[in-house]
Amino acid sequence: MVAPLPRMTPEQSRAWLALISTAELLPSALDAQLQRDADLTRYEFILLSTLQRGGPMRLSDLAAATNATLPRCSKVVSRLQRRDLVEREESTQDRLSVVLKLSRQGRRRLVFAAPDHFATAHRLVLDRLTPAQLDALADALEPVVQALEPQQKFGPF
Repeated sequence: MVAPLPRMTPEQSRAWLALISTAELLPSALDAQLQRDADLTRYEFILLSTLQRGGPMRLSDLAAATNATLPRCSKVVSRLQRRDLVEREESTQDRLSVVLKLSRQGRRRLVFAAPDHFATAHRLVLDRLTPAQLDALADALEPVVQALEPQQKFGPF
């Protein structure tokens, strides 16, 4: 006996397709803007922003906070270090550990990149929704984020 395939109501289908389309199109648009205006990838921007917010971090903590694998995070950190945007230093708590921190140049790059990046977020998403729609969007997506990442290591939540 074959199990029946789950179906979507028209409302579910509309919401699902809008979510999936946004999840596919928005990262590419943000990446293109950051590459063009600040010579950063979207992941590099996220990584630098995480270091700015969280201060010095171990690589494993930075990878978790940016939802990346350890090898990916390490590769990007090495690239950012060669560009003098990130620095490695000995941990003050554990002499065997190395922590990563935002360099002065990395802080400058973030300050330079943020206005255009935020303007793009406004132009593509935030300014297209009413305050009530923004609240509804946050209310709708926060439980999804919680289900995807229950330990809340990623992002600002």
